Order: sequence, then structure tokens, then C-alpha cells
Amino acid sequence: MSDLLLRNCTLKGAASPVDILIADGRIAAIEAQLQAPNAEIIDCQGNLVTPPFVESHIHLDSVLAAGDPHFNQSGTLFEGIQIWGERKKTLTKADVQSRALEALKMMAAQGVLYVRTHVDVTEPSLVALDALLELQDQVKDWTTVQICAFPQDGIYSRPENIGLLEEALKRGAQVVGGIPHYELTREDGVASIHHIFDLAERYDRLIDVHCDEVDDEQSRFLEVIVAEAIKHGNGERVAASHTTAFGSYNDSYAYKLLGFLRRTNINFIANPLINITLQGRMDSYPKRRGLTRIKELWQNGINVSVGQDCIYDPWYIFGTGSMITVAYMTVHVSQMTGLPEIDACFDMITANGARSLHVQDYDLKVGNPANVVVLPVKDAFSALRFQVAPSHVISRGKLIVQNKAATSEISVG
Repeated sequence: MSDLLLRNCTLKGAASPVDILIADGRIAAIEAQLQAPNAEIIDCQGNLVTPPFVESHIHLDSVLAAGDPHFNQSGTLFEGIQIWGERKKTLTKADVQSRALEALKMMAAQGVLYVRTHVDVTEPSLVALDALLELQDQVKDWTTVQICAFPQDGIYSRPENIGLLEEALKRGAQVVGGIPHYELTREDGVASIHHIFDLAERYDRLIDVHCDEVDDEQSRFLEVIVAEAIKHGNGERVAASHTTAFGSYNDSYAYKLLGFLRRTNINFIANPLINITLQGRMDSYPKRRGLTRIKELWQNGINVSVGQDCIYDPWYIFGTGSMITVAYMTVHVSQMTGLPEIDACFDMITANGARSLHVQDYDLKVGNPANVVVLPVKDAFSALRFQVAPSHVISRGKLIVQNKAATSEISVG
């Protein structure tokens, strides 16, 4: 592996450009006007250089499967679950790996080198889990995949699901998932959260729960997660995904809940593309946005990251793998249009995502793995404004993506 020297790099928040020397797959130096006679030089031209983007929440087992066996006509979460229930009966290891690998390449081309994927573990053979565990190892030299064991149909909806969830952890899933609002009763939902925390403690795993992904203001499993995190003292290892009902809570209850949240440090993962599409389907007008309180969580110092959730699957038939697109949507649907707020939305696809996933050695620091993205703009605001793709993506010290900017000649008049 040859050394790389990135010249004239603008780092987010830095006053002046620097050079970055990469050697043996790691960042060897960050200084102005470095000398490295034997290094391959990439002139970044004063453009923004950032750590890689983080995909905090996606389902690689279902990506690129839209229309099979049929498309979601209602656009609802529950029709998507029903369609996936049919599709997952025909899953094979080759099928899952082929689609997931294509999606990971799409994301890498967009500068995404850290991915948390949820995989359905209520399918009795666990074929999708095994496929993604194998793929995780196959791609480890250029991307990091973290696998969450996700009981799509609920832990207590069938007697075998509780055992399948634990078996997924034994086979190597790094994160325990859940879906309490889809359990048969409120009591089962609460019990599922207690069980998730118990499994995480016994198997030393992270936690990421699909939580309150409904418009029902009475869906209040988030408070149960907060209570468990406070009791277990493991909030930084816990993520609550979606939490869309939080956007429907009355302000008095939401204020109380924010106070509880400040007592712990759990992570929130919002999915604005999918939830602006799925939620509010039962409303006439006024129609709810169907999102968690992203802006208010950020204002209260709570870690928020964002994810795509879906790429061309039974729930959502768009998606390109770009986290810039997700951050751009976040700016709009959460009304975070002030300059500091826009900057915060960029953090939600970089540093905040790394924190949600408990990633170590993430930042652009000497000694850290050389995972670097160069964007063809000068700052984070411009990256979102123009929704750019990276000019260069470097993974583990190796240049894996190089995009040449398109040029146009326009004659008018």
C-alpha cells in the first residue's frame, strides 16, 4: 500500500487548510505543508475533507427487493411488513448477499463506510442473518458493518421468536433489537424491552430498538427504554430508532420526557425519508409530519443521528445510498434551517452517527485508521445545499472511489 498525501484540505471547523499524510493504512500526520517525497499526492484544492459518513439505520436484508412479490400500494408500515412476510419465505443466502453487497457499494461510492443494519431474525432458518454475518467479514477491508438482531414480527408474537433472537446473538449479532409497539399488547411491549436489556447485559451487546414508530400518541415505550437505561447505567450503548410518536405527544408530556432524557445519554436515530413517507397515512388534514422531535432533542444536547432505513424495498422505493440526501431531508422536515442547525444536520451523518454506533477511532486524528472522504465543496453547508457526491473516498488508507465532476457547456441567447 503506497503512502497518500492529501494536500490543501479544509477540515470542518478549522481556520486554515492542512495536509494529511496517510501511511500503512493510518493517518500519519496532519499539518500545514507536509513533505512526503514518495507519497502519491491528491490535491484537495481547499475542499472539505471529513471522516466517512455513517449509516445509522438500514435493513440490508430487504434492500433492492421492492416489487417482489408486489409493491406497497398503501404506503404504510404495516403493508410493508406484510409484503416482507411473504418475501422472506423465499430468501436464500446468495439472494441476500447479492442485494446487500450492491447496496454497500452504492453507499461506499457516496462516502459511507460505517453501516448499522437491522436483520429480521423472526424467520426460522435465520438465513438472512447468516448471509449478512458472512458478508460482514467479506467486506471488512473496506467497510464496517454492524449487525442488529431485529425481531421484525415481535419477540412474543410467536413462541419461537424469543429463542431466535437469542440464537442470533450467539451467532454473532453485535446489537440487540426490538419492536415493542408491534407486540400483541402493551404488556408484551414492556416485557420485550426488559428482555432486550437483559440479553444485552448477558451477551455484552449494544441495544437499538425500533420504538414507537406509529402516529399513536399513546405509544409510550420510549419512557420504558429511558427508565431501563437509567437503571442499568448503559445509556451510551442504547439507541432508540424512529420514535415518531414523540412528534404526536402533547407538549406537557414531551417536556417531562425530555427532562428524563437529560438524565441519561441514550442515542436517537431518526429516519426522515421513510417516516415522512410512512407516517400520517391515517390523517386527513392537518396531516402530521410523523417524525420524532429532532430539533428539540438536539437543542437539549441529546445525540441524534439519521439513517436511510430503506433503499428500494417494500417500505420505500427510492434511495441512492447518499447520506447527504438524508441530511438534506432532515434540514427540511425538522425545520432546522438556521446555519448552526444545518451544520448540526451534517454532524448527524458523521460524528453523531459514529457515537450512536459506538465507533472507536473515528475522527481524523493521527494514529486513527485512514477513512477519509473528500467533497467537492468548501463547507458542510455547501455539501447539503448542492447535495454533492464525494470526489474521493479513502478506506483503510486505500483510494476506493474517485468521482470526476461532470462539466457542462451552456449556450443561451
